[in-house]
Amino acid sequence: MADYSIIADVSSYIVRTLREKMCPEPIPSPNNIEISSPADQDVDYILGLYLYDIREESQTSTPNFIQKGRVRLQKPPRPYGLYYMVFINGSSQMGLKAPDIQKIVGRVAQIINDNASVLPNQLQNWLDTQEPPIALSQAKISLEEKVRVWQAINKPYQVSLFYKAAPVFLSSEVVIETPRVVDATIDLSITTTPERRQG
Repeated sequence: MADYSIIADVSSYIVRTLREKMCPEPIPSPNNIEISSPADQDVDYILGLYLYDIREESQTSTPNFIQKGRVRLQKPPRPYGLYYMVFINGSSQMGLKAPDIQKIVGRVAQIINDNASVLPNQLQNWLDTQEPPIALSQAKISLEEKVRVWQAINKPYQVSLFYKAAPVFLSSEVVIETPRVVDATIDLSITTTPERRQG
């Protein structure tokens, strides 16, 4: 199961995909796309990816324990949803105009729609289990909720894209050693039924 770094790996995958497909047009350089927060000051990039919420996915069922070898049981992984905002950096020195911003936003939406899932073992190549793909989908939140995300970081609202990545399974380090069976006692008893009397 995926290790704790899977959350950071998902963020890196999104940024890496955007860098590969958005440069040099409409964004000049891969360095202009960063994992960041709109609240960060004195940073000069154009496009930012902001992880603003992590929620446990209660509707996804997991087994009680996972068999690890013959005598070990591991606590099951917990599924999470990662909530992202893709935004234009307002403090960028690039002097973007409204049409430029709309082109960038449109290209981001196109790229994520076309690269909407990734397998965990593509992010952590040591995984020896087949886990379900992590899907990227538009977060189903209202305009009011989007405004609240901006207000939480004391920034005025601007047009941005909101996505959810799920399910992201986070493994447990809890492993239980089960008792090994060293011998077994088998007790066999044979019962006979009396023969019927001949009449």
